[in-house]
Amino acid sequence: MNGLKTNNAPHIGVVVPHFIFGAISFFIVAIMLVFSSSSLLEVYFNTKLIAITHMAILGWATMIIFGALYQLIPVVFETALFSEKLAKVTFWMAAFSVLFLSYSFWVASFTMLLPYASVCMFISLLFFVINVLLSYRKSELKNMSSKFVIAAIIWLLLTELLGTLIALNFKFNFFSEAHIHYLKIHATIGLIGWFLLLIIGVGSTLIPMFLISHQLNFKKLKASFYLINGGLLGIAINWFLINNSILTGICWLLVASGVLFFVSFIFDSYKKRMRKKLDVGMQYSLLAIVSVLLPIIISSVLIVGSNVEFQLLSRIVVFYGFSIIFGFITTLILGQTYKTLPFIVWLEKYKKLVGKTKTPLPRELYSEKIASIQFYLYLGFIIIMPIGILSNNLLLLKIGSIMLLLVTILYNINVFKIILHNVKPIKNE
Repeated sequence: MNGLKTNNAPHIGVVVPHFIFGAISFFIVAIMLVFSSSSLLEVYFNTKLIAITHMAILGWATMIIFGALYQLIPVVFETALFSEKLAKVTFWMAAFSVLFLSYSFWVASFTMLLPYASVCMFISLLFFVINVLLSYRKSELKNMSSKFVIAAIIWLLLTELLGTLIALNFKFNFFSEAHIHYLKIHATIGLIGWFLLLIIGVGSTLIPMFLISHQLNFKKLKASFYLINGGLLGIAINWFLINNSILTGICWLLVASGVLFFVSFIFDSYKKRMRKKLDVGMQYSLLAIVSVLLPIIISSVLIVGSNVEFQLLSRIVVFYGFSIIFGFITTLILGQTYKTLPFIVWLEKYKKLVGKTKTPLPRELYSEKIASIQFYLYLGFIIIMPIGILSNNLLLLKIGSIMLLLVTILYNINVFKIILHNVKPIKNE
């Protein structure tokens, strides 16, 4: 945990607002899902589902990642963030853009609101990309973790550029193919290029740190980096220019192999750990690493599933998206929130008291009981929802949505408990 402590860390006012907005967005996602559970049973290109997806991806996951990455840049790059002022401007513009964009999808305003919302979102993400790249430019450390982060940043820019073009195409109609074709590319490079690569880059630093693991084989990370990036680049070029199914399968195999190398790296870290007892944060994190295998299995079904009946194929696509957004990304973020946010706040509140008086541990800033209940509720959610999606059962989806709502309430309680923590030094006897 001391690896997060660095003199180059940004002011807490840069980091914490992202966690606040992300937590509230997570709650909003659950509310949206409760009121539109039936959208999961419709074709995957429907306005309510797209609105929920963008709120989850941009408002919840990306905002939390932005905040965490600002704190971790000094750890991964060993240099200070280029501009804290730019980071604050980025936050407010991104927060506005997320709400604007999600609302545009929710009300299906594809020609009136969506183009402007997309441009706002693109500019805010461009500010973030510039800030991170200029931070990396100052860094003398060029290890595999930092390379994963930079590759993810570049894929984020490409993802948002394509997303903006898709949105503008609704108004100006300049693409030759149907929107859904480009949406497939947009989603793939976003989920794999941005989220997966970033999570591998940050996770390969944090998870061994939290497990206290040493003597790991970093050649596995190198193989993972080149396989995933090479495969994803091949998929993107193929879908844009060639659209050959055999080439898609080969490139997807490269991506899957890269993911397996990362999973193997984490498994080695787990086996060599010095910290044997896993807290709730690490339980979430390791569950997420195991869960990343599910999208690989589902994607292989989709690649060879051209003869599958359309209704079933549509449900499999929704299940695939669910497995990435909730099975992998959200699970990992929930876990890492309990590992990073308490320490960030603890460091700000108690750094001047260390050595002078007894202080609480970072994990004492939140309720472990609430976190434990939240974990089991979430476990139930990620089991029930896929069954509801695949069996076309609206009742199960309603139950799962309510479980997610309870999870978000408990998560928000703990997040605000951490952030609003009052200093309580304990005098040494």
